[in-house]
Amino acid sequence: MASASSPPRKSFGSDDHSLSRVPRDQRLGFWTMLLQWLGQSGSLSQFTLGATIGVGMTFGQAFLAFTLGAVILEVVIFAIGLAGMREGLATPLLTRWIGFGRNGSALVSFVIALSLVGWFGVQNTIFATNVTALAGGSPVLWSAVAGLAITVLVIFGFRSMALLAKIATPLFFGLVAWSIIGTLSDHSVSQLINSPAPGPHMPLAVAATAIAGGYMTGAIVAPEMTRYNAKGSHVFIQSASSMILSEYIVGMTGVLLGHLVKSSDVSHIVLSTSGAVGAVVVILATAKINDWNLYGSSLGVVNFFQVVFSKRLHRGVVTVALGLAGTALSAAGVMEHFTEFLSVLGIAIPPIGGIIVAEYWVVRRMRRPLDETRAAQTLPETSPTWVPMSLVIWAAAFCVGKYVTVGIPALNSLGTAFVLYSVLGLPGWIKPYGTSAREDADQDLPTTRQATPAGAA
Repeated sequence: MASASSPPRKSFGSDDHSLSRVPRDQRLGFWTMLLQWLGQSGSLSQFTLGATIGVGMTFGQAFLAFTLGAVILEVVIFAIGLAGMREGLATPLLTRWIGFGRNGSALVSFVIALSLVGWFGVQNTIFATNVTALAGGSPVLWSAVAGLAITVLVIFGFRSMALLAKIATPLFFGLVAWSIIGTLSDHSVSQLINSPAPGPHMPLAVAATAIAGGYMTGAIVAPEMTRYNAKGSHVFIQSASSMILSEYIVGMTGVLLGHLVKSSDVSHIVLSTSGAVGAVVVILATAKINDWNLYGSSLGVVNFFQVVFSKRLHRGVVTVALGLAGTALSAAGVMEHFTEFLSVLGIAIPPIGGIIVAEYWVVRRMRRPLDETRAAQTLPETSPTWVPMSLVIWAAAFCVGKYVTVGIPALNSLGTAFVLYSVLGLPGWIKPYGTSAREDADQDLPTTRQATPAGAA
């Protein structure tokens, strides 16, 4: 640790409490956090998902499917997000005391970071392709511009991303509403609602799988956002509002568009006309989703390096490395070949959520050190080193999600992990092995006090 006479080191961007609790006086206000949540609700792919379901279902059947998906997601988000809010910890660090132990949290961090930075590259590729079609130019150039711009934004952390949400979220939904309302005004909405499915029937389980499974990874990493929430009631209201907007408004609008064009290819309607307006919609849609991919990945890498290499990395520096790597791979056009691998990782992540929920809210044996240090806003002095049974449960739940063909894969894996951990944990059969002392490397990082008060919006 630097001596009292040593000048403070300059920080590179914001470390954003990547290895500590977010202090209570640095939590953000209701409206700021609401816009962050709503910013995750609308994307071009969600309209396409709605249209895909609409082609195979009536409006009423699709409403039921979206309701099922929304309820599943909200239960998971609230259970995990509330834990993140109470502790002020992101998912990778939370798992040190909730289910996995110090070394197990490194595995969790690696899987989450690899998945999120992979999707960052994929989304960047999709962005470049769409903007090139709308406005011309080179997809390599657009990919580089978008990737670097988002990287710079994420370097400065949560508050800069909150500022983007205040601008991008209302503008995105305003532009999309303008183009869709203009299209639907020329048709009878009541006829579209009552029209039969224009394509082959889609079973309810298949539709619910697409709805709930597609966002399950985002639900598991909800603490990355909720650790900045001030109240548990805010977590519920904001996440529920996000579900309503995402599933009932965006998703069901996609259903209507699917009935209108009798196809899942509705992106041309959402983007309105080619050129500047469509390009702005694509830019906003990508920015407010992809910044969270890169941000969550950076938090996972910081925890991974501290556990595995005993090296304290600054989150801003990690963001630069991940952003440049994801941008380079997307510009080279190779990320689209990894989507199947990323989908497999998407099945591996839900069991993490099942174990977190089971330990934190049901078993409650490993979380005691967090309870004892929460008021002081510090981390426990020690953490379990390994929890082998959790890793066994994780592997078993992954196999269920991967190979059981009935039901929703993401939900199957999450539910299996929750049930197994609860059944084995309540009698005390899940035992940690070894004890690791807390690293104090956080003291060596420069800490910049944020001026935004806790109630600021």
